[in-house]
Amino acid sequence: MRVAFIGLGVMGFPMAGHLAKAGHDVRVFNRSTGKTQQWLAEHPGAAGATIAETAQGCEAVALCVGNDGDVRDCLAELLPAMAAGGVVIDHTTTSAKLAREAAAQARDFGRWFVDAPVSGGEAGAKNGTLSVMAGGQPEGFAKAEPVMGAYAKAIKQIGGPGAGQLAKMVNQICIAGVVQGLAEAVHFAKAADLDTDAVLEAVSKGAAQSWQMDNRWKTMVEDRFDFGFAVDWMRKDLGLVLDEARANGASLALTAMVDQFYADIQAMGGRRWDTSSLAARLERK
Repeated sequence: MRVAFIGLGVMGFPMAGHLAKAGHDVRVFNRSTGKTQQWLAEHPGAAGATIAETAQGCEAVALCVGNDGDVRDCLAELLPAMAAGGVVIDHTTTSAKLAREAAAQARDFGRWFVDAPVSGGEAGAKNGTLSVMAGGQPEGFAKAEPVMGAYAKAIKQIGGPGAGQLAKMVNQICIAGVVQGLAEAVHFAKAADLDTDAVLEAVSKGAAQSWQMDNRWKTMVEDRFDFGFAVDWMRKDLGLVLDEARANGASLALTAMVDQFYADIQAMGGRRWDTSSLAARLERK
């Protein structure tokens, strides 16, 4: 399949690489041309000088950009250029409102739009083991699923347009609470002068076990936060969550509190630290 991939950041770069490895005819675009040249040096494919040129005639166009505005700008260029009946697969984490608008816009052009935010972080993108939460019409999802299979181990259609973004918000709510709980647990273990390795071994096989515990306990203990999903990105995502909650009436007291804790991390200079840096807020006071 001829596939365009727009956005070669931390996630998009390896995701586009998996598409090339799977045998797709891949065209890439990134605002920073250095990233584009690096990708072309490592993978078979081509690059366009513009988004429209990159998407020209493509049956699928994947997006992994920054925010709602970036997606809108991309759609204005790529929808008229891509193949009739093709599908836009948006891996950007955006508002559900944007996803619904984009789906309607795509229909006007005779294209499909699938909002498909991902979970699994940089490691999942590199290893091709992402989880995808998708929203959109069944016909569009059917076209998008084989493409996403190149870099995802789990792909689930949640519902119609916007449902994928709402599911990603559920994901971020879960992560916010779990990471804060883990940060406090590490902080408490240190304050109690416990052997943190022994504590991890004791509690990680029971009800306290989580992905965050398995992958972030030791790095929290070691005060290392130089990998993973950045605090700036998490605050963007939690902002979307809290906006949606204000609209639908959901009560998210814990999420709102953790969002403010991440604001404290930003004020400490940790904008690019990963989300487990909630531990640093407790240890570096």
